[in-house]
Amino acid sequence: MSFNDDPRRYEHLSAIRLEDPDAVARAAAARRRHPGLKYGTQNFIVAADHPARGALSVGSDPVAMADRRELLDRLQIALANPAVDGVLASPDIMDDLLLLGALEGKLVFGSMNRGGLAGLVNEIDDRFTGHTAAALDALGADGGKMLTRICLGDPDTANILEATAKAVDSLAARKLIAMVEPFLSVREANGRVRNDLSPDAVIKSIAIAEGLGSTSAYTWMKLPVVDEMERVMAATTLPTVLLGGDPDAGQDEVFASWQAALALPGVQGLTVGRTLLYPADGDVAGAVATAASLLKTPELLKTPAKVSE
Repeated sequence: MSFNDDPRRYEHLSAIRLEDPDAVARAAAARRRHPGLKYGTQNFIVAADHPARGALSVGSDPVAMADRRELLDRLQIALANPAVDGVLASPDIMDDLLLLGALEGKLVFGSMNRGGLAGLVNEIDDRFTGHTAAALDALGADGGKMLTRICLGDPDTANILEATAKAVDSLAARKLIAMVEPFLSVREANGRVRNDLSPDAVIKSIAIAEGLGSTSAYTWMKLPVVDEMERVMAATTLPTVLLGGDPDAGQDEVFASWQAALALPGVQGLTVGRTLLYPADGDVAGAVATAASLLKTPELLKTPAKVSE
């Protein structure tokens, strides 16, 4: 599949939503599920929940993700690679992908809290405005993801910790995975929230996040790739997927850092969005193939790719 500039290419989605909104539920019920998770076989999940938090920028382009048609094009290119196991998406994008039949045999993770809008005065109080555990269960999803930013100087941190704990319990009660994405965050003088990516800060965020909820039986961590990843991964026994973020480094350097982190015990794979959907050279299929080549997967699913030293 390649990019398509026909402005009417997704018009049928609007027609279905208008005339037959139950088609989303039917598509979810008819969808073939992923064959299942297995330790030693790393998973590759494409993330597409940034727009629901008002985060549309990639690199220097503040509205890179604003065109929904282009985003769907890029997602379908990524999901067409058989090494891509699934998607992490907000409800609107998930419903589009279900209607497009793009999630057959894929892992499905819903994005649960998107209320902490970028730049919002109470951004840390990241309200659960997306998928609920009950909705994900009805959808036949594999789990839900929650962003959990811990700002010690912001009283709203207590609210997000409590909400995350409740979401972990609600998912576990349905035997669904809780993918928790913790950060130790600070609010700068200009009001902007910044995540502290020092190894000690990431380790502290893990210690707090993995203790949320009355059980961790179904909890995963979603962590950034930072310095001293061996020490970071020693902080948890929970299955962990690596996030990509919006890197300032060159693509080869990013891939090399992922490759090193993927070799560590407990790392179950990648959950990456903008880095692969909007690569600097525009080659989505190539970026996805390179990332897939870094994973421990069955050989038939691997696409050889060279990562620069």
